[in-house]
Amino acid sequence: MRKGKQNKREADLGRDPVGPLLIRLALPTICAQVVNLLYNIVDRIYIGQIPGEGALALTGMGVTFPVITLISAFAALIGMGGSPRASIAMGAGEHEKAERTLGTCSAALWGLSIVLTVLFLLFQEPLLVLFGASPDTLPYALEYLNIYVLGTIFVMTALGLNGFITAQGKSGVAMKTVLIGAVLNVVLDPVFIFAFGMGVRGAAIATVISQAVSAAWVVVFLSGSKSTLRLRKAFLRLDSKLLLPAVALGASPFVMQATESLLTVTFNVSLQRYGGDLAVGAMTILTSVSQMVQMPLLGLAQGAQPILSFNYGAGRPDRMKQSVRYTLIIACVFAFAVWGVVQLAPHAVAQMFNRNTELVDMTAWALRIYFAVGFTMAFQNTFQQCFVALGEAKISLFLALERKVILLIPLILILPQFMSDKLFAVFCAEPVADFLAAATTTTLFLFRFRHILRETEQKSQTRPE
Repeated sequence: MRKGKQNKREADLGRDPVGPLLIRLALPTICAQVVNLLYNIVDRIYIGQIPGEGALALTGMGVTFPVITLISAFAALIGMGGSPRASIAMGAGEHEKAERTLGTCSAALWGLSIVLTVLFLLFQEPLLVLFGASPDTLPYALEYLNIYVLGTIFVMTALGLNGFITAQGKSGVAMKTVLIGAVLNVVLDPVFIFAFGMGVRGAAIATVISQAVSAAWVVVFLSGSKSTLRLRKAFLRLDSKLLLPAVALGASPFVMQATESLLTVTFNVSLQRYGGDLAVGAMTILTSVSQMVQMPLLGLAQGAQPILSFNYGAGRPDRMKQSVRYTLIIACVFAFAVWGVVQLAPHAVAQMFNRNTELVDMTAWALRIYFAVGFTMAFQNTFQQCFVALGEAKISLFLALERKVILLIPLILILPQFMSDKLFAVFCAEPVADFLAAATTTTLFLFRFRHILRETEQKSQTRPE
């Protein structure tokens, strides 16, 4: 009886109807991304409310974001590269290979976290100055980063290994990893910041404790009997034959996250030059709105990844096509809906973040430009993540580089040289890059996916029953 209930609860990636299965796996991952987004916003609000020094403290914390983003990017390099490889191995019936992949990626994450901790502690001050810390904000940045960096191993464990839980079809358990850390952090923040009077250091301590609990949750689950993939001591070693393909596949999400800080700096410098503080303030809101679109789309793609990866490994082209089709339909409905709201009611969207009339007017004007083709995020995100799920490391890496590094950053710098309205030109770089990147990604996927389906069908026909 117990076994029957357990089977009823767990997702069968190879036999459950794809549509309901996608909804079942994607809802928790979407919720996890939304909760993570809200957690970041609430964290900033708390720090901004510190009596007498909130503004400087918030700015100081802001210049630490490139370091925080880089730590997350390295977690994605290993975790988001290794988990699809594990899913493909599971689909192919190579369970031991999947567990060895988990062990290798765990060892790599823990070793890399130690290296990053030492490097950031040694070079944090020059890095923070490089990222824009002033003499007034540098002490707050150092207070926060000194403590946050000590929790690097917890961040990388929670973020990097959580994908191996989703890879098993257990996205509900993976969602709990994010929920546990986010809720705990929201509760602990006011306690350490205000009740204990620790200010920025209190925020960092609350964050590290929350991340440690999330990391412990992930490790305990992957080591237990409820996990299909088990974290075993015998497999906790670096195996280059498994690690290198994982890193190659994880290079795409790594580049996407690591280049985010460079993109932010490029935007802010250009906007400050042509529009001043008001334009930079508007960009802060635009980035927040963009994250509100991208995070749910990323959660949807993460929910779809195990289905596509598993059935690719299992040689089921019919289920692969269904997975891509359903994911794209849901992504389009969501992206077009948000795009419609932004275009029809930009002032209402801007007022969600601020009530200053000048800033709202500037943001509303910029929103319509910035999100002119915002619906293309559905195609860009879905197809790029599908390449990751299919193990197409080179293509996914190129697409990650194309939008931000090859297109967007150069356009931010070049377009103002050819347009009379310089500020409009900077904001216009986003839709131009979005359109070109989505067109390239869609074209590549349609050609490559058709070829992959033919190969998969041929292999499935020759595979012994």
